[in-house]
Amino acid sequence: MKPQRRAQGKPIQEFLPLALQLKGGRKTIISPVPLWQVVPRKHSFDNAMIKAVARAFSWRGRIEQGEFTSITELAKAERLNQSYACRLLRLTLLAPDIIEAIVSGTHNAKLSLHQLLQPFPMRWQAQREMFNDGELKQ
Repeated sequence: MKPQRRAQGKPIQEFLPLALQLKGGRKTIISPVPLWQVVPRKHSFDNAMIKAVARAFSWRGRIEQGEFTSITELAKAERLNQSYACRLLRLTLLAPDIIEAIVSGTHNAKLSLHQLLQPFPMRWQAQREMFNDGELKQ
């Protein structure tokens, strides 16, 4: 279907150079102009990362309040592997601006939960360089 406009009683036809492709069972419009040139980048919320950060801070609070005496006890109560609990709790050591970027969806688009759970530097500046400047492996 071709878009039409009426100007002074006459239809005007506009032809848009678009192609439709099926991706995962959904129709997707493919533009000849890259999307990043046309539309500013939207926030991309990664629910898995947000949930992991929230869990980590919740668990840290529960340990600090004395509900659990150790990570081992916490892991048993949550029915998780102790090493996974340790990796998740490490997220509480991230720089505040990185945590804010994750929660607000403005983090580096290449950043994933898998990468966050890998060992990272303790110094905040080194974390910023690691997570913002493209040292991430896809």
